Amino acid sequence: MPAVPTASASGPRLDTPVGLALVRDAEVLGAEPFFHEFIAGIERVLVLQGVPVLLQVVATVPQAVERMRAWARYGQVQGVILIDLLPGDERVTLVKGLGLPCVVIGDPVTADGLPTVWTQDEVAMRDVVGELVAAGHTHLGHVGGPAQMAHTIIRRRTFETVAAEHGVRTTSFDGDYSEAAGVRAVAALAALDERPTALVFDNDVMALGALHEAARLGLAVPAELSLVAWDDSALCQLAVPPLSAVSHDVQELGELVGSVLADALSGAEPRTVTAAPARLTVRQSSR
Repeated sequence: MPAVPTASASGPRLDTPVGLALVRDAEVLGAEPFFHEFIAGIERVLVLQGVPVLLQVVATVPQAVERMRAWARYGQVQGVILIDLLPGDERVTLVKGLGLPCVVIGDPVTADGLPTVWTQDEVAMRDVVGELVAAGHTHLGHVGGPAQMAHTIIRRRTFETVAAEHGVRTTSFDGDYSEAAGVRAVAALAALDERPTALVFDNDVMALGALHEAARLGLAVPAELSLVAWDDSALCQLAVPPLSAVSHDVQELGELVGSVLADALSGAEPRTVTAAPARLTVRQSSR
């Protein structure tokens, strides 16, 4: 059985990929611009060093674990990228046990000492809630990604904490990043006696689904319902009306991740890099 690749002081090995076992529904991934730009940014750094990126889409965390075990068993990758982690995630324990160089994208607490890039989701969510309260909203809604993910927990907790600090009500919905989840959230909201007047979504695709459903139900955006997406994209900019969005340079984030992983492949000591927090870009979908 081939040995598990380990970090080398001489740098990354040419033509041996790094792996990303991404837990996503294939249809959702196909519609979500974030990962296309994110991987392009990673490749902009690593491909120049002769290191390709191997993407494997799987349905569950156990499948991601088995995929990484197989990669290590047969020496198919020299490092891995971990994203969308859960609290106490078994993928972290696995990678540490295998000795695989890696980079975690997420809260350093979930990384347990592994090299990490953190996007400060709590800072961005605090800004979004503050802006919506300043605009006069007194009842806010949050449509999150999968509830078990660590970054969803952080965003939801910050959303509710900051809203409470401002004395405004909150209503929360759980989604799965799909357009259908945005449709379901607005349909559920419309059935409430007292509904939120602003919704914050954990990605752009859910926000777009909500925009379409609001139009179908006759809810005027933004006069009756303000919408804010997470991770700005062309989908947000081309929507009618254009969607306000939490905005950062996703390819630049990918480059930062690629750089931290390249260091790990060269045997550097683990480090945590804090990316610049995303900022709210206000467009016609919110007041």
